[in-house]
Amino acid sequence: MDLPEQLRYTTDHEWVSVTGDRIRVGITDYAQDALGDVVYVDLPAVGTVVAAGEVLGEVESTKSVSEIYAPVSGTVLSVNETVTAAPEQLNSDPYGAGWLCELAPTDPSAPEALLDADAYRRLVGG
Repeated sequence: MDLPEQLRYTTDHEWVSVTGDRIRVGITDYAQDALGDVVYVDLPAVGTVVAAGEVLGEVESTKSVSEIYAPVSGTVLSVNETVTAAPEQLNSDPYGAGWLCELAPTDPSAPEALLDADAYRRLVGG
């Protein structure tokens, strides 16, 4: 299981990368592996305001449909249109080309409260 040390993680299997005043959100390698082959991704519209823990989008695989939850409160700044056109990128590159959206967090320190790589590894038994 691939688990980049510099990212933060949620108990719902999303990852967060902080760059300046933006955070990039995706699903973890663990999540994409559990889902199986991803065939559809539904992402929020740019400008959508979300609260931490609210549904941010949806991922459909050959096995199931799973909701994606906002890791922090904020406003959607951009979405990865490439992954909606080629959802298999979630399987092949979940931490790179398979990112989902970028948020402007309401509280810039909110990502610090998320799990670090070691805590997420313990959560998933890795």
